[in-house]
Amino acid sequence: MSLLDRHVGFVHALRTAGLPVSLAEGLDAARALRVIDLAERESLRAAYASTLVKRPSHRPGFDTLFDLWFPASTTGLYGPRPKDGPDAAGPDLETAAVPELRDRLAELLLGADGMNEFARAMVERFGRQPAGLGRQNWFSYSVLRALSPETLMARLLAEMLAGQERGGLAEKVARQRIGENTRRFEDAVSTDVRRRIAEDSGIERIARSAVRPPLEQLDFLRVTKADLSRLRREVQPLARRLAARLTVKHRLGQRGRLDFRRTVRASLSSGGVPLTTFNKPRRPHKPELVILCDTSDSVASFAHFTLLLTYALREQFTKVRAFGFVDTVDEITRFFVPGADVAESMTRLAKEADMVRFGRTNYGNALERFAERYGDAIGPKTSLLILGDARSNYQPPALETLRRLSREARHAYWLNPEPVSQWDTGDSVATAYGQVVPMHECRNVVQLAAFIEELA
Repeated sequence: MSLLDRHVGFVHALRTAGLPVSLAEGLDAARALRVIDLAERESLRAAYASTLVKRPSHRPGFDTLFDLWFPASTTGLYGPRPKDGPDAAGPDLETAAVPELRDRLAELLLGADGMNEFARAMVERFGRQPAGLGRQNWFSYSVLRALSPETLMARLLAEMLAGQERGGLAEKVARQRIGENTRRFEDAVSTDVRRRIAEDSGIERIARSAVRPPLEQLDFLRVTKADLSRLRREVQPLARRLAARLTVKHRLGQRGRLDFRRTVRASLSSGGVPLTTFNKPRRPHKPELVILCDTSDSVASFAHFTLLLTYALREQFTKVRAFGFVDTVDEITRFFVPGADVAESMTRLAKEADMVRFGRTNYGNALERFAERYGDAIGPKTSLLILGDARSNYQPPALETLRRLSREARHAYWLNPEPVSQWDTGDSVATAYGQVVPMHECRNVVQLAAFIEELA
């Protein structure tokens, strides 16, 4: 594979993984290769990163794909196998017993050189599993299980502290250093395993599964608890960016009504001819916002994040009220007062809010109960925002109730976290609801940010 083929394949893999790489940036990266030493792999990595990576959150995915397309070493299909023979500072990595290998790993975790070479040798020795028909599988787990780097912590702390008092700053620093080196070793093992799988199965195939989408493109319905904590940190910066854009829009929007008195007064200096007109300051409309949110398990992650972001944007509205439902509805505004702990608020919401009767999502019943108990929340200044997947377990959808609520509101919108291709499948009544309230696909932070900017 030529350098040009690798460049084109690498840029395409970045785009497939969700990283925003334009054609012009791809050409900039190609030009950068002309002024560096291509034999210096880290210089090559830096050249690509400086031209293609825009956000720190995109860097891990970039590094994973770079290691696949420009590996530090090759075996089998792509070149001669490097000889992982006896190391000057350690045992013969091919024949040494496991205790000797753990001793060598301990030295590396304390800061010795040669971690990547050691990791490749350990993958060669412990990571291979026969798969039949002359093929083989590669696994990180078998390498880490054989060497158990996490069990070396006590031994390494004893060596590093050497009689110093335990529990103080020195131990904290030592633990941090050992932990970072342990993660470096695990990452080196994972990188070499991916490289070997790519050589057997093709780079394109492993690249599609090796990198998760960037945080802002993660599907709300598939996020993990760790992803939710990272998304929570995105709320305030995203809200600030949106608020800044909205302020500019208000400032640069249509001018207010003609200021007749000021215009006439200014015309006196030109003999009564109004050469310059003046307008009154525009008074931007700040609507009230009512959120009706499906909090069932199927869309819990989506509801969690959208509620957080909406309350971060509450300064854009004169009033914000939120209601959650599964098969009945309850107002949940009280759980999101300013200054409240987010995790605690979500826990209290799940325990105290009256949103569940029989445990099966019922949009029709929830809409009717909302109109009956909280109908006065909707008025001519209200923007109604409904969040949910429109799956009602084959229950009556109460379209007429929804139609009445949307008529009473100034605006009504529906955000659906499912792909459009899944609407109207199974128990979904997305199209029927969408004919009453405009329905938008909202699967990730990018789509949600675009919608809220348009809404406000």
